[in-house]
Amino acid sequence: MGLGVLEPKSAGHVPGTSFVLDDPSRASTPSDHDTTLKYDRRGAVPIILVPQPSDDPNDPLNWPLWKRDIILLILSTLSVIASTLSPLLAANTVTLSLYFGRDFTQMALLTGYHLCGVGVAGLIFVASARIWGKRHLYLLGTVLIIVSSAWGGAAGKNYASLLWARVVQGIGLAPFEALVNASVGDLYFVHALFGGAFFTPVIVGKITHTIGWQWSFYLIAIFAGVLLPLVVFFVPETAFVRPGDQTSTNSSSHHLNEDLELSPANQSDGNSNPSSLEEKENHPNHSIGSHPPTKVTYLQTLLPFNGRKSDVNFFKLLLRPFPLFLHPAVLWACLIQGTLIGWTVMIGVVLAAIFLGPPLWFNEVETGYMYTGPFVGAILGFILSGLLADWSTRYMIRRNRGVYEPEFRIVLVAAQLVVGCAGLYGFGITAEHVGRYGWFLPDFFFAFEVGGMVLGAVASALYIVDAHREIAVEAFTCLLMFKNIFSFGLTWGAYDWIVSAGISKTFYIIASIQVGICLLSIPMCESSPSPFGVRHGHGMGN
Repeated sequence: MGLGVLEPKSAGHVPGTSFVLDDPSRASTPSDHDTTLKYDRRGAVPIILVPQPSDDPNDPLNWPLWKRDIILLILSTLSVIASTLSPLLAANTVTLSLYFGRDFTQMALLTGYHLCGVGVAGLIFVASARIWGKRHLYLLGTVLIIVSSAWGGAAGKNYASLLWARVVQGIGLAPFEALVNASVGDLYFVHALFGGAFFTPVIVGKITHTIGWQWSFYLIAIFAGVLLPLVVFFVPETAFVRPGDQTSTNSSSHHLNEDLELSPANQSDGNSNPSSLEEKENHPNHSIGSHPPTKVTYLQTLLPFNGRKSDVNFFKLLLRPFPLFLHPAVLWACLIQGTLIGWTVMIGVVLAAIFLGPPLWFNEVETGYMYTGPFVGAILGFILSGLLADWSTRYMIRRNRGVYEPEFRIVLVAAQLVVGCAGLYGFGITAEHVGRYGWFLPDFFFAFEVGGMVLGAVASALYIVDAHREIAVEAFTCLLMFKNIFSFGLTWGAYDWIVSAGISKTFYIIASIQVGICLLSIPMCESSPSPFGVRHGHGMGN
């Protein structure tokens, strides 16, 4: 395999290994000239469409580009609104503590139980989406966000009522956190990634100071209410079962994808319509002599369900992710992505206590402004991860004689180690002595920590998709559960740790743990195929 990635002991193609660049010493493979596949031939080099569109007009890949773009715009806008729910109370911890007469830990649990709702509901919703599609979950999630946000704003001084409203908000958020990226994959030949909600506390702090914390809930209910009709009328079901598709991990589509990995190029730019693409006449996707599929009516697209997408038992799909926590690659991805997300949540729930007290005496507005740094850090993290992922992968492909290995994605963890861990150490040192360092340096290091979080999230996601595509859905369900349940657990002890051990000592320990987690990438990169059977056919994903 080269570049430190060990060769498998068994013969055969290793999933995820791809021939990307031509190498004179390597013979051409039959799939380089496969006449049974659809291509985008508008460029100099034919590009195989992944996934392969069918001849059915109801296939989302055959819809007009403008229709797919509208669906993506609506889902993206709703996802942005939904992503504001988790950090909604970050700037209001002290204000709510005084309002309800509760301690800081109980205020932190308003976020913790919310995250627990996201993690548990996400597990159920992913299984439901695999069987019945995603539309009913987007409708349910939007309605729950509206109802729970109005409920939270009207909770008054009833702490239990607000707590349950936050839990329901988490359940409403879950479809948008767990399924939107999958819908993008349903609609386009390549997928997109977006995220970031660190600007929310900046706005919420100002809202709380001006018109009251309740309006941070009411405004979300209003915006989601405006978008609900758009979801109802303009977001049809995007899940589609193409001929030969199966839901098992041994599906024929998985074998097709392995064949496509061997091709010189295997992705479109996402803006192609199948009508503009060439297809060999001897390979229609419907049987010879059969009638072409009938396009469903617009009224039919308004139904929340349009049939089963899988015959697999719901409870089997529900329980399938749990054994994968023992899979080395999935466990590594959970740790790389989930722990830094958890530390970010922990900083968020203690930030107000640090800066609203002496010596700075920040109010809600100034505490909210402290999230400007993490917001910038998230943006720069996405930019840096994109640049590094592209440059480092291309460089190593050339060094590896044109062969791509998914382990090349793990290189991003080196940047996470430097940026994220420096942010944790630096925040602990400067936040302990805000009288000496002021507000800027803690905010600066908070930005570093969030940038490292983004780098780790991108690295783990890319590796899972490239190396373990056949278990990617279950793996991402594990990531969703781990990061939310881990963050929920941290909200129980964050304030007590800070009070008993001090800020700097607590973050020294946290940062050192994160260094150890990042160093787990070395055995993943050096020994991925050999000791665990992670990628050469003997792992748990096969």
